[in-house]
Amino acid sequence: MPSEPDVLTVSTTVHGTDRAVVAISGQLDGDTAAVLQHQLAALTLQGRRFIVLDLALVPFMDSSGLNSVLRARSALLRHEGQLLLAAPSEPVRRLLDLTGISLATPLHDSTDLALAAFPAEEAPPRSGV
Repeated sequence: MPSEPDVLTVSTTVHGTDRAVVAISGQLDGDTAAVLQHQLAALTLQGRRFIVLDLALVPFMDSSGLNSVLRARSALLRHEGQLLLAAPSEPVRRLLDLTGISLATPLHDSTDLALAAFPAEEAPPRSGV
């Protein structure tokens, strides 16, 4: 009996007007990377320029998963934003270190620390009286 493909769960928590935390649960590979890629692209289109990717519940990531992370990082940089990675599992942390991604995209121990690393949110313009 063939096993079911791994399911990737992606949940988003919005913080302020331009920030979000995207928590992923499950394997991030060729079968599931498109799910993450679509979610991150939608957030960028909605004006979220600062995104934390919570990798605590990702036990495995392959090159397709890495590609999704790199594409999201590039898209956010084009919008003067930033992608930060938080709490990667040990196997994912090893992969990020081996590929050098952790040098270009700093790893944070928690989503709270990653959110705190973003620049201060700009206040909306005040209307003149």
